[in-house]
Amino acid sequence: KLKMPTINLDGEVTVLATVSEVVEALESCAMIWQKLISTALEEQLKKVPQGNGPLAELDFWRERHDTLSALTEETKLPEVQKVLAILQEAESQHIGDLQIVLSDLRNHHVAALHNIKFLSTLERHLKNLTHGTGFDVVLDTIPSLMNALRMVWVISRHYNKDECMASLMERIAWEIAARVYSAVDLHTLFKEDRAAAKKKLVEAKSTLEQWKKCYFAVRAQIEASGRHQHWEFDRKRLFEKTDYMSTVCQDLYDVLQVIEEFYSIFGPELKAVTGNPKRVDDLLREVNGLTNPMEELTFDPFSIRSARDWKLIMEEFRAEVSVENIKQIFVQNCKDPPLYKNYPPVAGAISWSRFLFHRIKHTILRFQEVEELLASEHGKEVKQIYLQVARSMKEYEDQKYNQWKDETKQMLPVLLKNTLLTVVSKEPITTKKNIHFIVNFSPTLREIITETKYMEQLGFPVPEIARYVALQEDKYLRYINRLTNMLDCYHRIMGTLNEAETELLDDHIKELSTKFKPGHRILNWDYLGIGDFIAQCTRAIRKFESLVHRIHHDSEDISNKLLLIKSTNLFKLPLSKSGDELPKAEEFFECIKCERAKDVAHMVRNYSAIPQLLIKVEGRVANTNSGKSPKLTSYYAYWENRIYQVLTQLIVKNLQAFNAAVLANVPLFQTEAVLSVPEIILQPNASEIENMIAQCIQDCVEVTKHFVRWMHGTCIECPPQRVKADEVFTFNFYSDVSQNPLIDEQAVLISQNVHKLLDSLSKYLNQWQRYNLLWKLDKDVVMEKLAAEKPACVTFDKEFQLYKKIAQEVTQQPWIKDEQFIRLQLSPLAYTVQENVRSWVISLGKLLNESAREELFSLQEEIQVG
Repeated sequence: KLKMPTINLDGEVTVLATVSEVVEALESCAMIWQKLISTALEEQLKKVPQGNGPLAELDFWRERHDTLSALTEETKLPEVQKVLAILQEAESQHIGDLQIVLSDLRNHHVAALHNIKFLSTLERHLKNLTHGTGFDVVLDTIPSLMNALRMVWVISRHYNKDECMASLMERIAWEIAARVYSAVDLHTLFKEDRAAAKKKLVEAKSTLEQWKKCYFAVRAQIEASGRHQHWEFDRKRLFEKTDYMSTVCQDLYDVLQVIEEFYSIFGPELKAVTGNPKRVDDLLREVNGLTNPMEELTFDPFSIRSARDWKLIMEEFRAEVSVENIKQIFVQNCKDPPLYKNYPPVAGAISWSRFLFHRIKHTILRFQEVEELLASEHGKEVKQIYLQVARSMKEYEDQKYNQWKDETKQMLPVLLKNTLLTVVSKEPITTKKNIHFIVNFSPTLREIITETKYMEQLGFPVPEIARYVALQEDKYLRYINRLTNMLDCYHRIMGTLNEAETELLDDHIKELSTKFKPGHRILNWDYLGIGDFIAQCTRAIRKFESLVHRIHHDSEDISNKLLLIKSTNLFKLPLSKSGDELPKAEEFFECIKCERAKDVAHMVRNYSAIPQLLIKVEGRVANTNSGKSPKLTSYYAYWENRIYQVLTQLIVKNLQAFNAAVLANVPLFQTEAVLSVPEIILQPNASEIENMIAQCIQDCVEVTKHFVRWMHGTCIECPPQRVKADEVFTFNFYSDVSQNPLIDEQAVLISQNVHKLLDSLSKYLNQWQRYNLLWKLDKDVVMEKLAAEKPACVTFDKEFQLYKKIAQEVTQQPWIKDEQFIRLQLSPLAYTVQENVRSWVISLGKLLNESAREELFSLQEEIQVG
């Protein structure tokens, strides 16, 4: 504390400043204060944070702030301020030095205050970093801590200096490293649960990497903001230790992963398969021993100074693991080794074995480069294992080669005696089309050729016969390719033939098979004339293909004509007249009949052209043009059956289309409703309409009578047969087509639909029967009876109103009714009803006139008499 002056300071500053005794006493006091404050500042400036972590820096600034705050508060006391004022007034030479010291005190106090304020914004993050319960807390803290550091660096006058901020971040890096160091203890790590230990190492490595990642993320943000001051500090100070610790964590994770894989291999399944559980347990003990050197370390693995020692430990571990791994891979897969792409089995197995050998050899060579490893007991054990595995691999290689060499010498002569082709029959065998040829070049022969090439590459001597065959590989491949293309062409052509065409071309197919016969009965792969055989077969196939193409062209012409027949519309509807007027029923069906006759003539012309096309086919196949070649008997029958199918489809399709037109709400013709006392009927009537439709359907089916059948075994039309003197019978398709149940079904369906429609129209016309009194009653009798009653005028008025109402109802009703495909014209019926109304009104008017005249004359007589 500052020592206060003992002199009495009561009085004005200006008066006291003139008293020398007062001034001298105060100057002595000021010198003491200056020395005290200077000593206190020097002591604070000499102090450093007590600890390596970031919280030590926060404690350091708080301690300085507390000390300087107490001293600053004393300088603000009234006595101190009065002493300063008196010395200032007296212009003492000691006041200047004291003012400088006081200014330094204030500056350092303010600096401490500011630093505490900024560091307090980091305090929560720093505490999480230092005391957080797990790595997850640290991982979540680092990004927000780095963002807070960026704000401090931007705003603070102290921490915006590179050295100050670098120092603080170096403490943070130390704290992160310390957290990892305390968590990852190699003395206990390998005794922990492996999954938990691996998780810990992953989190530790992520924490170390997160520190560096967030640093560069903040740096990128600052550069993007365009500030002149760059976020760039000594990376070695910040990341050298954490980066190295990250690699050690990865090494430890790899060790645990290898141990886990060994345990997975040497598990219960291996014990069951090998039947030697003791051996498996011994192997597991060896696996556990792999980590002993790490658990007994005499140095700090996380220290960069120990990096070389740690590298030796890991090299030794990897060498032993590599040899053990390769050994296990070899033992487990030697019976069925994985092969390189395109490698044959034997050469592939030898190449796989050599690859494994080179892998362990490379490891051992690296292992031998480090003398310390080679001289150790552990190193000698690893080398011994390597030699054992290498001997096993060499024995495996020799056994594979010798077995292949012996088998090749025995099998190769036999395989070369195989025929060029072999016959395969597709099931079920129904025609010659099912006969299938394949190239009979054994896969084993291919394999021997490939093995021979690879064996020579591997440095093995191969049998002379195998070398000879391998040298002929290109020639064999050309033959195989040509044979395959030839057979593909043959099978493709055969695949285009239907049963009828196969039967038609039977002689030509037999001739072609004769060309193939040597290939699957005599010729083998030692034969010198394989090329000539292929050329001869190819010419025969091309000739056969040309014939098939011409026949298919003719078949396509026939099919096009049948398609024209099948697509004919036998119910061409007449065009509607202008306005609402449609053709009458008789006119409608007569028009369909006329159009059908034209189309039938065209269909018959197409049908008559088919025999000429078949005669062309006959000329190509049998070199005759009779139309009745025995070789084409089944072919004629095939097309006659096709014609039957087309005609059946033609009739069914047209009847279906007509039925759809019947059901559609589009009127096609019109009929009239007329009064035929006492009934209201259609004109033509329902029975006549049904008969016209039935006749139209029958005419449609009888179209097939125009297609004359061919004589048996020919494509020549049957001549008319005279049954009786005046009766001639023609064989046509009508009798067969008309019996098809689909056609009968459609005809019945149309009739039912038409009948339902006509019934509906009849029910509609029954509504007009409410006016039937107009024509049922005898008008003369009714008028006589009414005249005899001498009705009053009001009676006549009621009658007139009744007839007026009837006339209005008739006028207001629609005079056209469309019901599905029929339009009903009601105007004739309406005119008739109106005429009847008019007749009754006239008769009633006459009666009223006569009654009125009589009364008028009677009144006139009374007047005259009177």
